[in-house]
Parts: sequence; C-alpha cells; structure tokens
Amino acid sequence: VNQRVILGMLRRLGYGAEIAPDGEQALDRMRHKGYRVVLMDMQLPGVDGLEATRRWRAEEGAGQHLPIIALTANAMSSDREACHRAGMDDFLGKPVEMAQLQELLQRWIGAPAGAAPAPAQG
Repeated sequence: VNQRVILGMLRRLGYGAEIAPDGEQALDRMRHKGYRVVLMDMQLPGVDGLEATRRWRAEEGAGQHLPIIALTANAMSSDREACHRAGMDDFLGKPVEMAQLQELLQRWIGAPAGAAPAPAQG
C-alpha cells in the first residue's frame, strides 16, 4: 500500500516511476535502466535496501553516482546512520508528505522533465 501511495505522489508531481518488488530486482533494474534517482525502502524482501545500496555502490563506476534516498518508517538516528554507511545519500521517513518528497527530489535531480519553473518568491 505504501509503495502505491508513493508511486501516486511521484506521478502527481510529474515524475515517472516504477516499483521493484525486492532488492534483487531493484539492483537489476538499476543496472539496466537510466534512473536519475532511487527511493530505496530499507525493508525490502530478500536483499534489503541497505544491502542493495552497498552492492550498487560497489558496482558503480568511477565518476558515476546515482542518488539513493532511503525510504523508511524507521526514523531513529541509528537508522539514518546505517543508511549513510550503506551509501545512501538522503533519508525520507514514512509517512511521506508531498511537500517533503517534492523538496527532496528537486534537491537531488531538479524538476521533472517538462515542468514549468517555480514562480519567483518575493
């Protein structure tokens, strides 16, 4: 259910997205598709999000860096530290708020393709 909620939020914000059902499939998709960012759940079946991130970072070539953002209900500081040690770039706690998600994505990859620029603030 959480995955579908996040998917809907991403689409409403104008980003394309898809869901990988487990860590192995997430890694396979990351290897074969041109993702700009990955929202990585820590609690994936089989290979969890931390291990999937460690494996991805070990495979990632020099000069390449795919932003990986932890997506988890675990919000303790030790969880954040574990995510960063695994190679994740940022952290988003559940329940996710639309404004938080939008700010985080804009920070890491900018606005979705074809989006109008944000109005200037005065």
